[in-house]
Amino acid sequence: MTHRLVALSVASLALLASLTAPAQGLRPAATGLAADYIVAVVNAEPITNNEVRAALQRLQQQLAEQGRPPVASPALAREILERLINEKAQLELARESGIAADDAAIDLAEQNIAQQNQMTVTELRRRLAQEGGVLSQFRNQLRDQILLTRLREREIESRVRVSDLEVDQFLQQQQNSNDPAVQEINLAQILVSVSDTATPVQVAALQLRAQRALARAQAGEDFAVLVREFSDASGNASLAAGGELGLRTADRYPPLFLQATHNLAVGELSALVRSGAGFHILKVLEKKSAALSGMTVTQSRARHILLRVSPQFSEGAARNKLNEFRKKIVAGQANFAELARDHSQDGSAAQGGDLGWAKPGMFVPEFDAVMNALEPGQISEPLVSRFGVHLIQLMERRKTSLSPQEQREAVRAMLREKKLDEAYGRWAQDVRGRAYVELREPPQ
Repeated sequence: MTHRLVALSVASLALLASLTAPAQGLRPAATGLAADYIVAVVNAEPITNNEVRAALQRLQQQLAEQGRPPVASPALAREILERLINEKAQLELARESGIAADDAAIDLAEQNIAQQNQMTVTELRRRLAQEGGVLSQFRNQLRDQILLTRLREREIESRVRVSDLEVDQFLQQQQNSNDPAVQEINLAQILVSVSDTATPVQVAALQLRAQRALARAQAGEDFAVLVREFSDASGNASLAAGGELGLRTADRYPPLFLQATHNLAVGELSALVRSGAGFHILKVLEKKSAALSGMTVTQSRARHILLRVSPQFSEGAARNKLNEFRKKIVAGQANFAELARDHSQDGSAAQGGDLGWAKPGMFVPEFDAVMNALEPGQISEPLVSRFGVHLIQLMERRKTSLSPQEQREAVRAMLREKKLDEAYGRWAQDVRGRAYVELREPPQ
């Protein structure tokens, strides 16, 4: 969502440093103008031209890291200014509401960023200084992000709920969708073939045969038995499967079949359908949303060695030990599972560190991020988490379909995300409307 905060999980130190680094190349040419000027005032808080340009620079840096071309336009600068105005107004509301972030919360956020970038806090601060960042400004940025997060959690997220009825309604809408590309159908058929050279008398006789089959099916006789008795093998390759044509998206069925079964429920029979091949009797075996049935999740199977940090065993010592293990495994001098059984301080040690099949989000974010970046067979560098220091090997990865209950939870999460976006937009507009905002022209 656009209103979610990302400063607490910065993807790269270059971007992290740019949060506090002075904007480069932003000073105007030597024209006698000041290096910076106020472009807006929110209540009593100023927003400067360099703040807008620094935010624009951060956006361009993110685009470059993603391999996307830079974007530069006055409209984009205005959009960034509007975002800064919203943040200033929301920060003031947070402070007025008594929301605060103490040094312990900021320390924890700093530690999280250091762990996500695979370094200690000391190393993080050293790198920040090398990149031109200012520690006090960086910590102030973290404080603001924590305040905004807590405000939005209190004002929006705690109030947004998705009921079971809303989930049911969404699933029903998907089920009843008329879009053939998002609906899957499984039909069974009895086909009484009619050759191209058949005379009218022969066609009438074949139609009577098909009507007898339909009448017996409507009377409740087993459809698969009727398929074997009436259906022509030359025109129906699925006789052994009771005439079943298979679950497929609706757009892969002939339009005639879709028209005949459009209003039928599962288990119901169509009237006779005449095609160039002959007379068809269709039975609806299954109908469901392709969008839901296609819901899959990528699972990862990994193993790890965990060394816990203590006053007697430092983080650095754990890293060095795991680096030694890694070198031996890569060189073929040691086996990962055996090292895990002998050294891992985790419940998975008895299984050689095997963590089993895991869905996204099952592990702490820092572990997930490193594991997801690995290819099968690849071993990570030592990773620091809240539990200690890990060495991870990805064993396998697979896609698996979500169970009906998991689909419901995925739908619930999607609907909640949509509600949050809508609620945030209304709330942010209301906060902006209650703030005093003065836009200023650049100095001449």
